[in-house]
Amino acid sequence: MAQENITIGAANAGGGDSLFAAFTKVQANFTELYTDDAGDVGSIVAGTGISVNAATGDVTVTNSSPNATHTGDVTGSGALTIATDAVVTAKILNDNVTHDKLEARYTAKATSTGTGSQNLDASTATTFLLTGNVATATLTIQNMKLGQVIDIQMTGTLSSAAITLATNFSSTTINKIGATDFDTAEKNLIQVVCVDDTDAAAIINYSVGKITADTTP
Repeated sequence: MAQENITIGAANAGGGDSLFAAFTKVQANFTELYTDDAGDVGSIVAGTGISVNAATGDVTVTNSSPNATHTGDVTGSGALTIATDAVVTAKILNDNVTHDKLEARYTAKATSTGTGSQNLDASTATTFLLTGNVATATLTIQNMKLGQVIDIQMTGTLSSAAITLATNFSSTTINKIGATDFDTAEKNLIQVVCVDDTDAAAIINYSVGKITADTTP
C-alpha cells in the first residue's frame, strides 16, 4: 500500500516554506505523519510521553510534566476522559458552578398528596410539599448530609395530624429549636437542618412555623 509522507525536520523549518514554519513548535514532539491511499491516518511517530493508536486515532500522553492547553471545543463521537484527581477547585472559574449544576438535594422539590407515614428522601429534593390529609404520620427523613437544610411544607387537611419525625440514620438525636409547636389549625412549615451526619451519632435540628400570607416580616 502506497504511503504519502510528510516529514517535519529542523532543516525545513527555516527554509522559507510556510507549512514547515508553522510547525516549528510541533516538530519537537510529532516527527512524522502519513496517510494511506484512502486518506486515513496510518501512523504518528510521537515524541517522548506521547503515543497514538493508529487504528483508533486515540492519543495518549503518559508524561505528566508538560501541560496540554486547548482553547476550542472538543468534538467527536469519542468520550473525553479526565483523570478523577484532575478537576480541582482551582480549575473552576469563580461563579461558574450554577444552580442547574447542583444535585437534586439542593435544587428540586417533591410533592405528595399521601395520607399517613411517608419517607422524605433528602437526596432527591430540598423542599417537600405535603398537601394531603396527613393524619397520624411518621415523616422519615432519609439521606441527609451535613449542613443540608430541607423544608417540609404542610398545607393539607391537618385537623387530625399527629406528626413524628424520624431519620434513616442508625442513631439520631432530633432536637426541636424554639417553642412553637405544630398547629393542626394552621398550615405549617417544618424546617430541618443536619448538623452531624455521622451515621451512629447523627444530629438533626428542626423548627416549626405557621404559614401565613404576609408581606411584612
